[in-house]
Amino acid sequence: MEVRNLKARRTQGTMDQGTSVEAEPHSTSFPLSALVRLYVYALHGCLCEVAFTAVLDWCWTQDRRLEGHSSLWALPMYATAIYLMENLRACLLAQHQPLPVRLTAYTTFIYLWELSWGAGLRLFGACPWDYSAYRYNLGGLVTLEYVLPWAVAAFLAEQHVIRNTLRIRLHN
Repeated sequence: MEVRNLKARRTQGTMDQGTSVEAEPHSTSFPLSALVRLYVYALHGCLCEVAFTAVLDWCWTQDRRLEGHSSLWALPMYATAIYLMENLRACLLAQHQPLPVRLTAYTTFIYLWELSWGAGLRLFGACPWDYSAYRYNLGGLVTLEYVLPWAVAAFLAEQHVIRNTLRIRLHN
């Protein structure tokens, strides 16, 4: 799809204020396809995981190389998790649920998602994480010690990643 004559403008008077893109008159705009959104979410999740593990490792070892890590399994796991969170977000916002309720729902969903992916990957000997060394873990697949980072990740996903990804429009 060719994008022509795009001009940025500031939107006013909407619930999602911010920069949007407006095309020439008589053009048609399209939201990003599901496949493109899955791609964006996969990259976002993996980037965040690499950054998180780099900082966490630095806190423990003071290693300034900041060598974060992830797995290729993280791509479909994050892509589908954030994609499903789109619908969860829409439902919770439609019900006018307050932020603490939404964050609890998202964090619970994340834990269930990580647990199910971990269990499935473990069946094939492919689970790239093991939380067995953590005090509050469930089978080494999830740990309650990450509840705050997961809640922060859920907040960022709702407020920035999903919201802004859904606002992107391609103009023809």
